[in-house]
Amino acid sequence: MKHGPIALVDETLPVIVIAPSDPLFEKTVSNMNEVMARGGRVLLVTDANGAQRAGVRRWKSLVLPKVYPEPAPVRYAFPVQLLAYLATATKGTDVDQPRNFAKSVTVE
Repeated sequence: MKHGPIALVDETLPVIVIAPSDPLFEKTVSNMNEVMARGGRVLLVTDANGAQRAGVRRWKSLVLPKVYPEPAPVRYAFPVQLLAYLATATKGTDVDQPRNFAKSVTVE
């Protein structure tokens, strides 16, 4: 969140914070607080323990069930991927042919 990304934050920018209650939770909440201090709206994706520990200062929360650490990245990525898909579809953009997409593999 330092330098470039934090400079983009203002009251019109929703920021999705993915913060399961794990050993890095406090650092993630610290970044979330920096966003809110600059007027950014925070959507916190966490578990019940994380929602309680983060406090009430946030725009919205999505509380997921507690999971084991190994499958947690998949569980937490799913809502963000769904949100990206729905935003793209709502905007009318072709989700299968994103703009400025370049293939990184060339075939001979």
